[in-house]
Amino acid sequence: MQTLMDVATLKDRLDAAGNTARRTVVLDVRWALGDAHGREHYLAAHLPGAVFVDLATELAGPADPSRGRHPLPNLEQFQASVRSWGVRSGDVVVAYDDSGNQAAARLWWMLRNSGLADVYLLDGGLAAWRGAGFGVESGECHAVPGDVVLTGGAMPVIDAGEAASWGQRGLLLDARAGERYRGDFEPVDPRAGHIPGAVSVPTTGNLGADGRFLSPAALRERFTGLGVRADVPTAVYCGSGVTAAHEIAALEIAGFPAALYPGSFSEWSNNAANPVATGDAPYADGTAAD
Repeated sequence: MQTLMDVATLKDRLDAAGNTARRTVVLDVRWALGDAHGREHYLAAHLPGAVFVDLATELAGPADPSRGRHPLPNLEQFQASVRSWGVRSGDVVVAYDDSGNQAAARLWWMLRNSGLADVYLLDGGLAAWRGAGFGVESGECHAVPGDVVLTGGAMPVIDAGEAASWGQRGLLLDARAGERYRGDFEPVDPRAGHIPGAVSVPTTGNLGADGRFLSPAALRERFTGLGVRADVPTAVYCGSGVTAAHEIAALEIAGFPAALYPGSFSEWSNNAANPVATGDAPYADGTAAD
């Protein structure tokens, strides 16, 4: 199953619209931690025909300390959102952003988890599209509501209880920046550090300087160097379950399956009973909460 679509392939599909049996729906997930202006960025410039997806309200439920900052919405709510973007049964869906797909991967994972197989990330996102000389549009694109029917449970997930012991029987990857993993600082969650047993694998290392994913061989080398193996159960978390999906996409490109811990560190750190480790090593300076 393919994870990525390059800009030339997408351009060909969009140019052939109306002459192919399967439509292509393009979704813009412009979001970044600390930047609340995703819609404004979208309105200023987006791929032709792309519909805006609001990560905070359409790809997440209300923040809840017991479930994290971006808990997954229920299936009924998510299906209503997906239909509002114009997705019909049988469509090919391509998601992108302007941050190396670190936000768009959340939508990719959610759609795949909901049973859609033909979902892709646009490799390189908006920058790659512009870099190829392809045009953009401004303003809002409104879709005719679709009729897609979603299921659930197609992608593996773990909960906090499983995350607590995952490092003892498999590999738990922390997709956040290294300084947050170490506990040097924590900008949004109540405690700094990482889940004991987790290995630091920042998502930025999945990308080249051009914002595209590294090659499958390079990603495989990166992950195997950190202990990922086909016979080792792998799970991923981040701050709130957003960039962890990017890590899962990169692992898939490299040929490794991985489970998502949706609540991630924002859920974990809000429970005072959960221990938090600091430092560079999985268990270094591990301390239980007061």
